Amino acid sequence: MIDSHQHFWHYDAARHSWITEDMKVIRRDFQPEDLQPLLRRHGFDGCVAVQVDQTEDETLSLLSMANRHEFIKGVVGWIDLRSPDLESRLEYFSSLKKLKGFRHIVQGEKAGFLSQPAYIRGVQTLSRYDFTYDLLIYHHQLEEALAFLKQVPQTKIVVDHLAKPAIATQDRKQWEIHMRSVAEFPNVCCKVSGMVTEARWRGWQYGDFVPYLDGVTNVFGASRLMYGSDWPVCLVAASYEEQFSIVQKYYEAFSAGEKKRILGGNAERFYNL
Repeated sequence: MIDSHQHFWHYDAARHSWITEDMKVIRRDFQPEDLQPLLRRHGFDGCVAVQVDQTEDETLSLLSMANRHEFIKGVVGWIDLRSPDLESRLEYFSSLKKLKGFRHIVQGEKAGFLSQPAYIRGVQTLSRYDFTYDLLIYHHQLEEALAFLKQVPQTKIVVDHLAKPAIATQDRKQWEIHMRSVAEFPNVCCKVSGMVTEARWRGWQYGDFVPYLDGVTNVFGASRLMYGSDWPVCLVAASYEEQFSIVQKYYEAFSAGEKKRILGGNAERFYNL
């Protein structure tokens, strides 16, 4: 069992300015020693640590943690995918075995970011080094993402957090249409993660998530979905146990093989853990 999406950080008010006052519960350090007991309690063998800061320094810090803690099976870091020096940096990073892929916080970028030729070339280049790409977007960026995905068919891509649908308002018509199109790309997977922070932080119910889980499960199937906690960000709306219980309940009637793939096997294969 693998938690395919979580984060570590030493909290810094300036560097982590995205953690607003209403998220103050996560305005503190979160380290491997904090996560390991939670993983063990829920039967997980390991996790994938994902970037938060858009610096190579953080990537190297996460790799240092992964080298000290066996349960951190892989790292998704950050690199400047538009840099003219990208290939030399990828050559260097390819020697670091626990580094599996890269991510950019596209959800915070202006419209048109995914259309930049330099960025598209950068994501295309990842496949030559067997690196993956985590696509972090909001649901309203899906149309732009579809045009982007047409141009990167060789790169292994996973959509983070179901593309952050509007679970709080249950507005899902366009999200469903676009996610159906996203799933037509065979190189693209989807993380069943980050749901509670897109719902009402106080007073969400299990039923709020069912239409969205139906949506991704129907189009991606059990072979292209992977569970992720999004810990500690999830703590603004749910404990580790609470967010995991949503996924457990939804998939409890699925076959043992399907559950094994969603809860670890797909992440192991996708990230080559």
